[in-house]
Amino acid sequence: MLVKQIMQAQVTTVGPNTSVRAAAALMLDRNIGALPVCTDGKPVGIVTDRDLAIRLLPNLGCFADRIIQSVMSHPVITCRADHDVVWAARLMGQHQVRRLAVCDDAGVLIGMLSLGDIARDASEELAGQALGETVEFR
Repeated sequence: MLVKQIMQAQVTTVGPNTSVRAAAALMLDRNIGALPVCTDGKPVGIVTDRDLAIRLLPNLGCFADRIIQSVMSHPVITCRADHDVVWAARLMGQHQVRRLAVCDDAGVLIGMLSLGDIARDASEELAGQALGETVEFR
């Protein structure tokens, strides 16, 4: 099974200068836990609900007006739509991430693949193995 068969092709993104407040509101509105941060359609980072919680909550205050670039995770771990899902799951485990940005040959974001997508549409066992790797202490 290929990544393109199970990835989410409709992806909400933000730019590096988007405010944290706007990104959090967008996540709430769309009921999503991650936003790829793109410049010219290419992912330069990713911000997750966890990034917001662990990097901002301890020092809450005026930080909600900071730009997303200051809290995003980078580099972005990516795969291609024609990669095998098993390979993508291993990549998630290797880098201890739960989501991969799916890019075309030019590096432009075309979708997102999550452990949930793998569990739902490919293999719960494979997703479980990848999840085990992502939570393993290294």
